[in-house]
Amino acid sequence: MVRTRRRRTQQSEPVITEKAELTLKERLAQKRKAERLRKELIVFTALALLFAAVIGFLVGLTSGVKPAIGVTVGLLCTTLSFKYPRQALWAFLIYLPFGGTVTYLIGNSPLLQLAKDGFYIPALFGVVQYCRREQLPLLIPKGLVPPLMILLTFCLLTLTFVNGAEQLNPAEFEVGNELVLENPLGMGILGLKVLIGYIPLIVCGYYLIRNRKDLMFLMRLTVVLVLVACGLAFVQYLFLKTGRCEGTQFATGEDLFKASLGARCFVGGALLYSPQHGQIRLPGTFVAPWQWGWFLISSGFLAFAPAFNDPKPLWRTLSLVSLGSVVVMSVLSGQRIALGIVPVALVLLLVLTGQIIYLKRFLPTAVVLGGLLSIIAVNNPAILQERIESFQGRWEASPPHAFIASQFGWAMASQNGFLGNGLGRATNSARSLGNTQLVETYYPKLIYEIGPFGALAFLVVVTTLVVIAFKAYRSVKDTSLRPYGAALWLFVLFISYNTYYYPLDVDPVAVYYWFFAGVVLRLPEIERDEKREALEQVQPVTRKKSRLRRRQGFS
Repeated sequence: MVRTRRRRTQQSEPVITEKAELTLKERLAQKRKAERLRKELIVFTALALLFAAVIGFLVGLTSGVKPAIGVTVGLLCTTLSFKYPRQALWAFLIYLPFGGTVTYLIGNSPLLQLAKDGFYIPALFGVVQYCRREQLPLLIPKGLVPPLMILLTFCLLTLTFVNGAEQLNPAEFEVGNELVLENPLGMGILGLKVLIGYIPLIVCGYYLIRNRKDLMFLMRLTVVLVLVACGLAFVQYLFLKTGRCEGTQFATGEDLFKASLGARCFVGGALLYSPQHGQIRLPGTFVAPWQWGWFLISSGFLAFAPAFNDPKPLWRTLSLVSLGSVVVMSVLSGQRIALGIVPVALVLLLVLTGQIIYLKRFLPTAVVLGGLLSIIAVNNPAILQERIESFQGRWEASPPHAFIASQFGWAMASQNGFLGNGLGRATNSARSLGNTQLVETYYPKLIYEIGPFGALAFLVVVTTLVVIAFKAYRSVKDTSLRPYGAALWLFVLFISYNTYYYPLDVDPVAVYYWFFAGVVLRLPEIERDEKREALEQVQPVTRKKSRLRRRQGFS
């Protein structure tokens, strides 16, 4: 290394040094470590596969081939996820858009609906163990802890005094043609899991994204998942359009206007396709059509930032293509809520994130995508007109503001006390455990389940998260990082106060909301780490100390 001598001045300048190369001993140590980890992975995977295969074989003897495959794969994934939580979180994010398709390929079992938690729960345990081992804060952000404790208190009170009281004298409800007893306590536990079960994803997202490289990988992965999911949904549409799948067009009576699992086509679950009556609701790769609609809405936010800020032109172009595919599938899938929100959200993102001033850089690609969309619209004017008329008809028949107001009024009138009617009583996934109400707006649903004070406590939680995330992203000065924070924060803001339908109860928004909030909170730390690394180039003496401070992302 060559050091340059400088004349000492009143304020001495740092000395720039070259980064020291690894010695032979250090290289050999790294090689031995890599070999040890490789052997450990092989041995652990072999044992996990053997255990899963034995259990799967026993299940296959009693339940058949498909359940055996499901159990084997599930056990293998869960076991590996405990050992490798970081990889489990990436697998969790990859699996999420295709979980509905996998569920109905293997078999329609309630356990398969929870298959994604086989990645999430072991990974969460891994994050907790890592934080304890490295003595890192587990509760991030700390300002969210008090409102969360208040919300949890109301939930536990409802679970104890409402669900618990009902459990002492359970009512009967109809399952098929039989009357069975309800399980109110089970409903409450499931309702609690649905309400707050994914909040720890804030911590997972925070520690999963260690640096800019991880952030770029996450956003590019999201773009690829959007493209693949939209591509599969487009094939689904073509199969229906060409007659390869019948859909519901040959059904009779009310079945012509209801999404049916029996009409499943190629991917996803229940769909509605009765073109002779202007009815089309495609599920894409998800279980139900409206989940696909909210995936499209989420994708509009998540694919926006890389479309304008990714350092590589290829990924900027792919991100723009993914945004175009989201718009196209919003039209073709018959998702009225996506058709109404996606274009408005993209315009607002352009304005509120300040990207509109850089629009000229991407004008050629935007013109090409706009031309393709125009060609599709010109060649299929009936489809576009039909979707617009469907949207207008729905708005006129039940204006969203009036519908939401009526749901609030009904929820308040349905109160028997300030603790609500019980956790899970308006949760769709708990319908197999007892009588549930279909409440199609989120905050009235919370009022019905945990009472007005419980709903207010949840509102305080999301408001606190919005404020903390806003402060985090606004503290970022790096112009290449800040737009990511702006786009993701606007997504968190929109979902926090959206009460139309209940996207926070189910995939994918129930996951994306909390996870990407954690990513926003991580951005200031990424910027600080990059500044420390830059400082280490001029002050090598502080390298060891700085490196210790920077160990806040588990590997």
